Order: sequence, then C-alpha cells, then structure tokens
Amino acid sequence: QVQVEESGGGLVQAGDSVMLSCVVSGRRTFDKYAMGWFRQVPGKDREERECVATINYSGDTTYYTDSVKGRITISRDNAKNTVYLQMSNLKPEDTAVYYCGVSPVGRNTTNVYVDWGRGTQVTVSS
Repeated sequence: QVQVEESGGGLVQAGDSVMLSCVVSGRRTFDKYAMGWFRQVPGKDREERECVATINYSGDTTYYTDSVKGRITISRDNAKNTVYLQMSNLKPEDTAVYYCGVSPVGRNTTNVYVDWGRGTQVTVSS
C-alpha cells in the first residue's frame, strides 16, 4: 500500500521561507516516478488544484508555474523516497493546502497522478 505524507507547512509571514517535505512509502520504484507539488484553495476541488512544480524521476528536469518561478525550488532524494519544495519570499496568495503527488509521467495536470498525500496547510499572513 502506497502512502504519501507531506509535512512542513504552517503559519508564516509574507517574505518568509518554508521547506515542505513529502515522503513516499510502499513504492519500491520511487526513482521511476515523477513527482509534483500542487496547491488547492477553498472553493476549488481536487481537479482544480494548481500545479506548483514538478520534477522528473531522476531530478534533472523540473517545471514551475509562472507565479512561483524564482521563489520556489523542487528537489528530490531518491535514496530517501522524498521530494522537497523550498519556498522563499512567500506571499499571501501562496496560502493554500499543498499536496504531493506521484506520477508515472509527471505532467502539470492532476489526472496523471496516481497517489496523493493528505496535504499540508501553508498560510502566509501579510
């Protein structure tokens, strides 16, 4: 059984930094899967989650949505079955529940992700 667990969220002030982590257990071939970080705000459903960043299986190809470029870095440690999202210069509009997803193809749409965590809340106060 695959489990995906995000951590690292919390209440921060605008301009602060935060590191989110996502640990995947139950997948022996973690290093064959792409990973993505998505965020969801109230009133939006799962299919409307915004893709923040993705990273391919080896970690050498990444994608960032325009609104976070230059402020967010996605990385992974395949030895630890973990993917990270380093966020800096946070803005109130970054407030959301952040979800980690596992995908065999790693695109920026939710429908290609086969496993999801329960999310971690990031709240940015102004």
